[in-house]
Amino acid sequence: MRPPPYQPFPQLPIGEWIDLYRRNEHPEGRHFVIHQHDHPVAGPHYDLRLQISETSSVSWAIMYGMPGDPNSKQLNRNATETRIHCLWNHLIETASHKTGSMIIWDTGEYEVLPYPMEDPSAPETDDSRSEISDEGSVPASVSLEEQMSDSAKLQEAFQNGKIRLRLHGTRLPKDYTISLRMDKTTNFQKPIRQGLKRRRRHHSTHTVPQAPSTSDSESASPPPPETDRTASPPISRTQQDRLTPSKSKSDPENGTHSDHDPDLDIQLKNAYPGSTNIIGSIHQRRWYLSLDRINSGFEPSPEQHLQSSKRKAKSKFWCRKSDGGFEPFHVHGPEVERSVLTGRLGLHVLADEGVQGFVPRRGWRPVLH
Repeated sequence: MRPPPYQPFPQLPIGEWIDLYRRNEHPEGRHFVIHQHDHPVAGPHYDLRLQISETSSVSWAIMYGMPGDPNSKQLNRNATETRIHCLWNHLIETASHKTGSMIIWDTGEYEVLPYPMEDPSAPETDDSRSEISDEGSVPASVSLEEQMSDSAKLQEAFQNGKIRLRLHGTRLPKDYTISLRMDKTTNFQKPIRQGLKRRRRHHSTHTVPQAPSTSDSESASPPPPETDRTASPPISRTQQDRLTPSKSKSDPENGTHSDHDPDLDIQLKNAYPGSTNIIGSIHQRRWYLSLDRINSGFEPSPEQHLQSSKRKAKSKFWCRKSDGGFEPFHVHGPEVERSVLTGRLGLHVLADEGVQGFVPRRGWRPVLH
């Protein structure tokens, strides 16, 4: 197998990396990290984690990474909520057979920009989400929002289901801005309540309860919950719904005397030990992530050039503004992308951690158009 082509990229000096983290170790910190995670089951994806408190961060898994081409045919990306992570997880590059490899693809500080006011009756489009610029979008008389920290703005925007972020990273270009919109079409609360009821029915038993049958499997046992703090492999809501404890509250024969299962506690709170879900994050809830072209420094070409003959006549071609924008970039995946901190590929992290015979999930393809 030929080695992957080398891609030039900026590297963050260790001293600056440490200072970046330390200056955000407070309740109003705004640290972010993008991890490239090559998971053996979930496959390659990119975890965007944003600090929400002194100890915790909210996380989304993005399959194809951050969009970097304003004229891409796949400008929108699915972004799936994962667990609330501890802030120190932002510092990790690691590997194991169970979780695969993880590198720091980029890190820095985020800024929350105002989201445009919309007509509720009007359909939402890519252009309508970008039609407001951050310059002059907030009146000077509005002082309350100006006094809010970015982490407080993030929590407020999260509750509204619409977030506009400018990411000040090392690898990402200047003024790189994205929009996140929550998918509100699915009710995620009902399956969690059903799971709680089923667990309570088995409090007095000392045996592994039979998992309820589903359309996928008539007799399959529930899968073990994910316990690794650095990983965010998604599990389906069906699996979460039928998850039941394997032991009773107190089982002297097995040396178990705890009042609750810690793994079950992680799933109910959607937060790993040491972190707190103060934002109301729900595991596996879907969002949509897209490049905010106007606030990233792009504008429709006045001549309305078409990038290819396949584009419709009404399609816009986006070009850089005279004083902004950036050269389009694409995320090529674990075989090419390197850590912005150590310069390592995922396979180097596997080797450094002594992981041999790791078999990645196949089928991932980068978005290059």
